[in-house]
Amino acid sequence: MTKLSVNLNKIALLRNSRGRDFPSVVGFAKKYIELGVHGITVHPRQDERHITRQDARDLSKLLADYPEIEYNIEGYPSDDFLELVEECNPEQCTLVPDAEDQLTSDHGWDVAWHSELLEMVTARLKKSGIRVAAVLDPDVDQVQRVARTGVDRIELYTEAFASAFGTDQQDAVLAQYAAAAAEADRLELELNAGHDLDSQNLATFLTIPKILEVSIGHVLTVECIEEGMPTVVARYLEICKGSA
Repeated sequence: MTKLSVNLNKIALLRNSRGRDFPSVVGFAKKYIELGVHGITVHPRQDERHITRQDARDLSKLLADYPEIEYNIEGYPSDDFLELVEECNPEQCTLVPDAEDQLTSDHGWDVAWHSELLEMVTARLKKSGIRVAAVLDPDVDQVQRVARTGVDRIELYTEAFASAFGTDQQDAVLAQYAAAAAEADRLELELNAGHDLDSQNLATFLTIPKILEVSIGHVLTVECIEEGMPTVVARYLEICKGSA
């Protein structure tokens, strides 16, 4: 079964707009955990426009009481980011090739250009016992290259699939993801996925076998506002339960 990790960035963005701890990021993490999610994801950016470094620390303390819940910290592997990850000691760190001023993630790593960086960062994080994932586009060549860096998992960047969903391009694009996933499996890389997945397209994407985790935040948060957290989380968990 695919695990559902909820990204709390948008909760933090809403909190930051008012300058006090409401809504509480830690409080919402507890609510999601009580509703049965399998993991919590955050992406602390350098400008702290949503998740702050202190949020990452506070969530680390919270999740120490919930050993069954996986903590995933994602971001660009700058020195200060890596120091924060090592301090928080999550189960997983997802490496994202984002520029400092980037609005949101929009592509995977070009491993040919960044293989040395990925190798060094992966070795460093593994010394702390942290599982390392790297965000990739659905490209078999990139999968083959990243396998040589030592990462444990790849996270398929799914915006292209989400954009093609419901169009005449859907099957062709999904096939690209399936090919990349199959190559990852052949190379003994584990598989995650995320970005623009939602309750409409997720079941189709999860026809790809062996996806261990999806991290979803933006759309899930909006759906929770529209329909309520219990209804929405239950829907996602049911979809994940039926995964290939």
